[in-house]
Amino acid sequence: MKYLKITIEENADAEKLKEVLLQIKGVDGIEIIDDENPESELKKAFNKTKEQFKKGDYETVVNDIFDILTKNNSKNN
Repeated sequence: MKYLKITIEENADAEKLKEVLLQIKGVDGIEIIDDENPESELKKAFNKTKEQFKKGDYETVVNDIFDILTKNNSKNN
């Protein structure tokens, strides 16, 4: 799967932009990420993990956890 990251201005209507982009052929989904609200990121990460478990995608979950652990470990050294 490929991802496209779009940075928008603070006063932009993210929901309206999401509606427009979802109408484009080939766009599978849109996720609005708010860097100012890390709690929402954690909630999204848990939701992603739940979806991965439902699909039986255990390898990706394990790899994601391993990446987090090794990234945090390298910061502490």
